[in-house]
Amino acid sequence: MKKPDTMALMPEERIDPDEPAHLRDAAGSAPPIHRYLPDADLADLVRRHWIPVWSLPAGTSTVQRVLQYPVCLLVIEAEAAMLVGPTTGLGTRELSGSGWAFGTLLQPAAGALLLGGPVSGLVDAARPLAGLAGIDGERLAAGVRAAMAADPGSEAGHRVAAGLVEEQLRALGPVDEEGLLINRIVEHTEGSAEVRRVAQVCEEFAITERSLQRLCARRVGLGPKWLIQRRRLQEAAAMLRNRATAFDLAAVAADLGYADQAHFSRDFHAVTGLTPGRFAAELRD
Repeated sequence: MKKPDTMALMPEERIDPDEPAHLRDAAGSAPPIHRYLPDADLADLVRRHWIPVWSLPAGTSTVQRVLQYPVCLLVIEAEAAMLVGPTTGLGTRELSGSGWAFGTLLQPAAGALLLGGPVSGLVDAARPLAGLAGIDGERLAAGVRAAMAADPGSEAGHRVAAGLVEEQLRALGPVDEEGLLINRIVEHTEGSAEVRRVAQVCEEFAITERSLQRLCARRVGLGPKWLIQRRRLQEAAAMLRNRATAFDLAAVAADLGYADQAHFSRDFHAVTGLTPGRFAAELRD
C-alpha cells in the first residue's frame, strides 16, 4: 500500500477560539496553546486539535482547571498516550518543568467508535491508545512523538502530528446515523442559551426523554441534564471573567436562568470547588 503524502494530511487552518472550558489557574496563567481545525472530511469526528507547550522556572508550577466538554479526548505526550473520557467535575492538572501534549478534541460520535462500545465506561477515566481496536495506538503515538521531538512549539511539527492523527481517525468513518444525531444534539445544547430543560431538547429532536437518556449514556457517557448544566457553568465562568458582571452574582444567575443566586452558587461550587464570588475574586486579584 502506498504511504500517504504527509503534507496532504496536514490541517490547514490555525485557530485561536475563545475557550469557555479553560478556567486557568488561580493566578490566571496558562501555557501557550496552539489550536488547529481538522480537515473538512473529519468534521463529524474531530472538533479541533490543541497543543499546549510549557516551560516553567525551576521550583514553580501551575494548576490548570478545565470544565471539559461532553466528549472524549485523544491525548499523546512524551510518556503517555490515552483516550480520556468525559469528566463529570472540574478537570485539573499540575504543570511544572518543560513539556508538551498533543490533544485532539473529538466529536461526541467518536468515543464509542474508538472504544467499540458505550462511552459510559470511560467517564472520569482513561484508556491507553494501544488497547483500542479502532486505531493503531502504538504507531500513532510513536509518530506524533517523532513529529514533536525537535521543537514542540513548531507549527510544522504540529501539522505533521495532526495529519498522523487524522489519518488514523479517518478509518472510523463514515459516522453512523446515531453518531450524527448525538453530534447535533450536543451542538444544539452547547450553542443554545435558551435550552434550560431536557424537555426542550426532546421537543427539538422529536425524541422521548427515555430514548434521549439512553442515547446520551451510549455516546456521551452522561445524561442530557449534565449537558445543559455544563454549558451553563461554562457560560457562568465566561461572565465572571468579565469585570463588569463579576460583581453582580444575582444578575449572572438570572441571565443563566437560575431561580435564584443560591441555586447557581451551589451548582458552581459543587463542580468547581469554588464559589462564584471566590472565582471572580481570583481573577480580580
